[in-house]
Amino acid sequence: MERFKNSIFALVGFVLLSLSGKGQLQSGRDLDFFIRQGLSTSPVLHDLRNQQRSNQLDSLRWRAGYQPQLTASSAGVYAPVIKGYGYDQAITNGQSLEALLNLNYTLVGKDRINQQITQTKIHSDSLTYAANWSVLDLKKNITDQYLNAYASQEQMTFNAEVYELLKKEEQLLKKLTRTNTYKQTEYLTFLVSFQQQQLAWKQAEIQFKNDYGILNYLCGIRDTALTELKAPNLSAALPVAGEFFITRFKLDSLKNENDKKGVVLNYRPKANIYVNGGYNSSFLLQPYKNFGTSAGFTLSIPLYDGHQKAIQLHQLRIQQETGLAYKEFFVRQHQQQVELLLQQIRENKALYPQINAQIHFAKSLMEVDSRLLTTGDLRIADYIIAINNYLAAKNLLRQTDINGFKLINQFNYWNR
Repeated sequence: MERFKNSIFALVGFVLLSLSGKGQLQSGRDLDFFIRQGLSTSPVLHDLRNQQRSNQLDSLRWRAGYQPQLTASSAGVYAPVIKGYGYDQAITNGQSLEALLNLNYTLVGKDRINQQITQTKIHSDSLTYAANWSVLDLKKNITDQYLNAYASQEQMTFNAEVYELLKKEEQLLKKLTRTNTYKQTEYLTFLVSFQQQQLAWKQAEIQFKNDYGILNYLCGIRDTALTELKAPNLSAALPVAGEFFITRFKLDSLKNENDKKGVVLNYRPKANIYVNGGYNSSFLLQPYKNFGTSAGFTLSIPLYDGHQKAIQLHQLRIQQETGLAYKEFFVRQHQQQVELLLQQIRENKALYPQINAQIHFAKSLMEVDSRLLTTGDLRIADYIIAINNYLAAKNLLRQTDINGFKLINQFNYWNR
């Protein structure tokens, strides 16, 4: 029997030694830190910013295209006639040379310029909207992962605290077992729970490292060191009309109307004027006098295209009807989503009084059982049940906290 006791105490000593080296966390970081890092390293946001810059250059490019265009051109030809064989010189003139400066100008109406300006502005607004939406999505995803990591951290910390509690009780129970106040079987029962708590602590630590690593990955942070995560400070914003998500439908509608104007303008008459000057000679008669200039114009008037204009306008009207149907559906779904999240937030808050009361009773019972344990008036199994009840209540509180934060995060995302 004495040898059996010594084996048990040696096993407990090994367990305590293995748990003595807790992982230390560095100074804390908050949610804002990770959001700033994520926004600064996001390639999507960098891409959208570059697209915005490119769109500004496109605007300058098409404006430059409406300015007079000056080009230089030169062409020469030599068609010899040998022993009567060769091209007809009435056609080729035998040889020719031209070197000209050409000035071309497309006559563009004010309506076409305004249509192009509107098109550029709509595209710019669309890129700005896409960037804002990407920021919103990234913040939501980072916040969700931060909450996952924070929940894992809290679970790890709580399991460590419970382990410390059981460690103290183990020391007491060891003494009581040596004095035969408790049986060896009861001590073994406690030891099993003690080892289970050790495993739960280690599993929570592994989960925290994994969730923290995913958070760093999402934010573009290359760092393997663990830092303490501060408690998130999230609160539900006041309900708004949800205009942010409706903006995309407004932009689509504006683009559709502007495209209709573009189709109509494409069927208006088009005119160009040109002026050129330089040298153009066949070298047949006084080539030194063949310097000159010329001017002219071109005019294009659409008369019939097989009703392509009507077909294009009809296609745009179909697109507009489709966009309107999507908008109406989204408005209904969005309102339901916001109302459902508000209801879930209220129901989640309503759980706290009952959970806190359960924690209070479970903790009181565990403290009473702990005092009875010192006198040997309590079965170890009953004490383990009390500890498990306290663990379950605290875990429920922690899960309710995290669920509440996640619901608020979703509500703040959709409430725009």
